[in-house]
Amino acid sequence: MVYNPDLVNSSIENLERRLEYLGYYGSKVKADVSVKGKKVKVKYLLNLGKRYPIRDIEYILPERGDFAEDFIKDTASVTVRPGDFLSEDALEKETVRSAAHFRKVGYYGFNKNYYFFEADTLSTPGVAHLKMKVNEYTRNETPKSAKPLKRFTFGSVDIIHPKRLKIREQFLRNLNTIKPGHPYSEDAVNNAYSRLSSLRMFNSVNLEMEPTDSNVVDCRINLSPSRLQGFKLKLEASSNSSGLLGVSPELSYYHKNLFHGGELLNLGLMGNFQFKFTDAVRATEFGASAGITFPRFIGLPYSFFSGALPNTEIKASFNSQNRPEYSRTIISTSFGYSGSYKNLYYQFYPLRLSVVKLNDVTEDFAMSLIFNPFILNSYISHFDLGAAANIYYTTNNDLNPKTSYQYIRFQVNSVGNVLSLFKGLMPENEWGERELWGTPFSQYVRAELSLGRTFCFGKDDLHSFAMRFMVGAGFAYGNSETMPFEQHFYAGGANSMRGWQARSVGPGFSEKIDLFVIPNQTGDMKMEADIEYRFPLFWKLRGAVFAEAGNVWDISGSSDSVLYSSKFYESLAADWGVGLRLDLNVILIRVDLGIQAYVPSMPEGQRWRKPKDWFGSDNYAIHFGVGYPF
Repeated sequence: MVYNPDLVNSSIENLERRLEYLGYYGSKVKADVSVKGKKVKVKYLLNLGKRYPIRDIEYILPERGDFAEDFIKDTASVTVRPGDFLSEDALEKETVRSAAHFRKVGYYGFNKNYYFFEADTLSTPGVAHLKMKVNEYTRNETPKSAKPLKRFTFGSVDIIHPKRLKIREQFLRNLNTIKPGHPYSEDAVNNAYSRLSSLRMFNSVNLEMEPTDSNVVDCRINLSPSRLQGFKLKLEASSNSSGLLGVSPELSYYHKNLFHGGELLNLGLMGNFQFKFTDAVRATEFGASAGITFPRFIGLPYSFFSGALPNTEIKASFNSQNRPEYSRTIISTSFGYSGSYKNLYYQFYPLRLSVVKLNDVTEDFAMSLIFNPFILNSYISHFDLGAAANIYYTTNNDLNPKTSYQYIRFQVNSVGNVLSLFKGLMPENEWGERELWGTPFSQYVRAELSLGRTFCFGKDDLHSFAMRFMVGAGFAYGNSETMPFEQHFYAGGANSMRGWQARSVGPGFSEKIDLFVIPNQTGDMKMEADIEYRFPLFWKLRGAVFAEAGNVWDISGSSDSVLYSSKFYESLAADWGVGLRLDLNVILIRVDLGIQAYVPSMPEGQRWRKPKDWFGSDNYAIHFGVGYPF
């Protein structure tokens, strides 16, 4: 910026006004300007003015109506008290708080401009006598405009929407918290807006309030519907130096108003295909899912919740996996609730059921499992019945955040405890496991925690540092020796340890398990830390440099796979890499090149990858994805 002495003078005036606003009266600011070559350095020297503690406060209130009585009831919440330092900043914050309170208890249109203040700092040297006055007219009006401050009630409530939107009127009435004849409350208005907006079927929700001369506020709610049906397509792909390719397409259909009551239907198809062009090795996965979400908490009345209502979800899915070593079918269903409060999102599933059947196990794979009981227990048919919860808090819920933010996510599953109460009624198989419908039921607990933070800086916040730490563990007990395979943790892929293909890291120091033609390394525990620097290039292209460390481990099993505290750091895998992003604002498309830096599965002395090894066989991976990895 070019030096301009007029801007220095303006800055001095702004600083002095700001200090007075904060309660430092008579403050002086000077500028010390030094010139060196063609650069000018400006240092501002502040001489803080006097502060006046408030000795007493006198309230002057309207004599007409009930306002004075209501004000006295709220004085315990007043934030400006005797002993505090006088400042315009503190008085302004109190008027905002107080005015909001009165709008909640019936005073429609009441705002901070009804408050007037006088401070006497001369009668008693060194202190201030404060008068806080509430007038019947605002600072922009004259006493001639005075009108009694009085409470309002809600009058007529009209909900307007296009006729093409087929929706049950009683459903909208149940959602609406603005009730004719009830006392006016800004909370009721905000709750109505939150409920209607949370339906996800409206582009806009506009509440128009119209006061009348008879202390009544009429309400008109205008609803503009969004697109109620549509399709979504998602595609991810990855490749590594061994020639293994992975493609994961997803297609989904949604309907936001299935039964004309805001019910959301989701139907989905997904696939995961891993293959090599050089041989016939293939791994395929196909899945179908269906879910319906009701915009209410089934079992409780609408009036039980304020603000956005929780949802009741019913889901079912079918998944078929066909690998060189085996094929597996998974059928699952769940019933639960989800909702949000400000930036907190939660899901609670009191019922989750899944049945896993293993088929077409090759003879070689079966024989290998016999000599590894720990892995064998992970690859048997099983029956899961339990509960789960997921809590997620974020300071920015945009799909493609552009400002600094942080988040925390916690997930926990508890399976088999209810069924274990009836073990005595179930038949026992040759391994001592109790079975239901000829399938052993699982019993385990599993939890996972993720913490993330992104700092944006630079011009227009286009530069950022993103960090993530995640840890998870699961433990099988009772009727199970190990957790089911699909509940194990894994590392590698487009969003985790990007120097490796998915499921190809660990566990611990373990080498690649020869049982699988395509990597399938998992563990009972996981820990990972990631850091990424993101920066602009040109147009809509962004660059990234990242580094990651982590692994998965077993609680029991071979000595190489188990986590030992004395060898913890030695067992952490590490990678680094670079990425390219196409930022289209609403969506971000990325490609990442991850390079292995430290490989615990290698013999000691060979674990750190030298530059000449970076692009060797199976030492790097390329990943394609949509959205940031964390």
